[in-house]
Amino acid sequence: MQQALFTVKTNDPLSRGVYRMTLAGDTSAIARPGQFVNIQIPGKFLRRPISVCDCAPGLLTLIYKVVGGGTAELSAARPGGTLDLLTGLGNGYDTAKSGDRPLLIGGGVGVPPLYWLCRVLRAQGKEVSVILGFNTAAEVFYEEAFSALGAQVTVTTVDGSYSRKGFAADAMAALDYTCFYACGPLPMLRAVEQAARTTGQYSFEERMGCGFGACMGCSCQTKNGPVRICREGPVLDREVVVW
Repeated sequence: MQQALFTVKTNDPLSRGVYRMTLAGDTSAIARPGQFVNIQIPGKFLRRPISVCDCAPGLLTLIYKVVGGGTAELSAARPGGTLDLLTGLGNGYDTAKSGDRPLLIGGGVGVPPLYWLCRVLRAQGKEVSVILGFNTAAEVFYEEAFSALGAQVTVTTVDGSYSRKGFAADAMAALDYTCFYACGPLPMLRAVEQAARTTGQYSFEERMGCGFGACMGCSCQTKNGPVRICREGPVLDREVVVW
């Protein structure tokens, strides 16, 4: 874990209520896809955990949804401003498990951490399939970004207003894959568990007090005993998850 000040480069809307922010600063503590950062919002007691969408030396990309006062203030940040971040938090995805044809499944704001993962897997020569699940056409984002990486992309919308009608997990049956990586709301992860045919990893969302394992507020039970989502997670192997 590392604390550092980052400078806002861009902060623009992507889709309904969703923003993409790029930040310049020391990214050396961020090791792999699936990790998150904790952002100090002026006037708010608790930091806001945001998953890392992409990372390069000195440049960090975050995608977040406005869901309350803290993220609303974050959406008002302007280029040139600074933010206090804790970086290098959490346990990320293990790409060694991927096999030759990994499948990435993201729902809503669970999509962002899969972008960096996709970029890493494509750089390793893997044939990546991606399912992006949204409620409606107005919420869709990053379809073109994943396609530009060379991934096979399927988009689902619950109301059928864009591309395939249904839920993200519904599209899994038609795909051939060697391992899956999923991130999204708990109902989506449960549906993925029912549909999955291989080993895989889940990234869980949880309310976090501190974000680095001190307060024990995000503890949950696994087959190997209790773990902290912010510390031992947010990524957990399919085989240890207790549903």
